[in-house]
Amino acid sequence: NPDGLLFSKEDGADPNNPKNSGLPEPELVYYLEDIRATAFNVLDFGAISITLSARFTYLSSIHPRVFRGNKSAWYSVFIVAALQIITTYVPGLNTIVFQMRGMDGRQWGIVMLFMFIVFLVLEAEKALRSYLKFRGADTDDLQYGVFDNPMEGEVGKNEALLPKGASHLNLVSLEK
Repeated sequence: NPDGLLFSKEDGADPNNPKNSGLPEPELVYYLEDIRATAFNVLDFGAISITLSARFTYLSSIHPRVFRGNKSAWYSVFIVAALQIITTYVPGLNTIVFQMRGMDGRQWGIVMLFMFIVFLVLEAEKALRSYLKFRGADTDDLQYGVFDNPMEGEVGKNEALLPKGASHLNLVSLEK
C-alpha cells in the first residue's frame, strides 16, 4: 500500500492488525544498517574460520599445529579481519559505500558465535571424512559415485574439455 504499512489505515477493525492490540509499539533496537553490518561480518569471519579449518585435510585444526607453519594463512586472516574492521567503522566507507553502521558488543558476539559454529561444523565434517576414510570409503572422490556422470568425458570426444588456451598453462604442483 502507499503508506508502506503491512496493514492499511482502513484495517482499523481488523483484530490481526498489531495497531489494534492496545499494546505500545516496540521500539526498534537494530535497524537495517545494523543488521547489514552483522551479516557482512558473519560472512567474512565465517570465511576466516573456513581458512583455519581447511589448512589440514584430515587432521583436526583444534590443535596447536594450527598456529604453526603457513605464515601466509595468518597474514590473510589478519588482513581480512583488519579490512572488516575498517569497512565497519570508517565513516563514509561504512555508511555510504556499504550502507551499514558500526557494531556494538552484542553484534560482535553474534559474529564470533557464528564464526565458532562454522569452524566446529567444518571440524565435525572433517572428523566424519577421516572416520569414513579409515573404514575404506572413497572420501577423496577417486571413484565414480551417485552424483558422477561416467559418460561426461565420452560425449563429444573431439571437443575440448578445457576452455580455449587453458592447455597452454604451465600447471605444476608446488613442492617443499
